[in-house]
Amino acid sequence: MQRTTPSATWLSGRPSLRRRLDQFGIGLAGLCMVHCIATLAVVSALGLGGHFLLEPAIHRVGLAFALVLAALAIGWGAIRHRHAAPLLTATIGLVFMGVALAVAHGFDEMVLTLVGVVLVSAGHLMNLRAAH
Repeated sequence: MQRTTPSATWLSGRPSLRRRLDQFGIGLAGLCMVHCIATLAVVSALGLGGHFLLEPAIHRVGLAFALVLAALAIGWGAIRHRHAAPLLTATIGLVFMGVALAVAHGFDEMVLTLVGVVLVSAGHLMNLRAAH
């Protein structure tokens, strides 16, 4: 019977934590997509919720979360599996999301954000696959 030390348990748990961070990043990207599409639909169709749903702070906070999650999960994965594609894909997606903050609310912003979100999600998926 082999005994595990607390540090050995922590080390063996790292891939699981990284995997959960990637999965959370994918979930966050999905929520962002729903927010973009729902905002456009609700504001256009009903004229309601524009003051809250189009609030720039929501987009800045979302981008900040995406940056932190990508840096942790994909950066950590890149160090472990030595594949640059997930990191490059997610970085390009984050740039798209950042550019979306600089344009006026509307269709262009939504397209830039959705392209960015899809690329960040793809980076997380690639990171999960590269880890196996």
